Amino acid sequence: MTTPVLLIHGHPFDHTLWDPQAAALRAAGHQVFTPDLRGYGAGPPPGDVTLLSDFAADLAAVLDEQHADRAVVGGVSMGGQIAMEFFRLFPERVAGLILADTSPLADTDEQREVRLRTAERMLAEGMTWYADDVRDKMITPYHVTAKPDVDAHVRQMILGTAPAGAAAALRGRARRPDYRSTLATCRVPTLVLVGAEDVYTPVAQARLIHELITGSELVVIDQAGHLPGLEQPEVVNDTLLKFLDQ
Repeated sequence: MTTPVLLIHGHPFDHTLWDPQAAALRAAGHQVFTPDLRGYGAGPPPGDVTLLSDFAADLAAVLDEQHADRAVVGGVSMGGQIAMEFFRLFPERVAGLILADTSPLADTDEQREVRLRTAERMLAEGMTWYADDVRDKMITPYHVTAKPDVDAHVRQMILGTAPAGAAAALRGRARRPDYRSTLATCRVPTLVLVGAEDVYTPVAQARLIHELITGSELVVIDQAGHLPGLEQPEVVNDTLLKFLDQ
């Protein structure tokens, strides 16, 4: 039996972010888990702050429920940072890593303040303003019009996220550690993915991760922004299958 694959969505989305990849991997015979995170979708309810370690502990419990000792752990954006935290806490449970459009760096003071202000605004005003603000940043501006189904899916996920869950995650993410020293210890097979036009976690961030993890593979997805799995699903699916079948 192949090693299970645990795919972690980003903020402020839900498990359907990984739908194209989960379908392709399952069709190829892989066991795939795509849970909703705490405070997102059908995930457990949040408190005021959800640390990345809280998410990681929840995911370890998901593997326990599935009687899976180890998994290939993958995540996009915040999900990638949760995957790094999972590796930091439970390295013996990680058979491989897939780190997509993410950064190992802790927030600067300025970035931390922006996250906290965003959390407060979400609680006060809801998610519509945020969906409008990130519309042409989560995916490339030309795909907003060229791929309306993708644009609609991204917006649906954001508007379906409870402000309390999103705010709790932002507060916890503002407290995250720097993962560079953790990644430097990583010796499991690792795939680093990034959209060539990602404005949130640019290619330079992916290259940093690639340089930190000995033997990792770096793949840059052309004509994609922060969510290449939705913008270029066939390319990403093929890349994941090649990595998992090595």
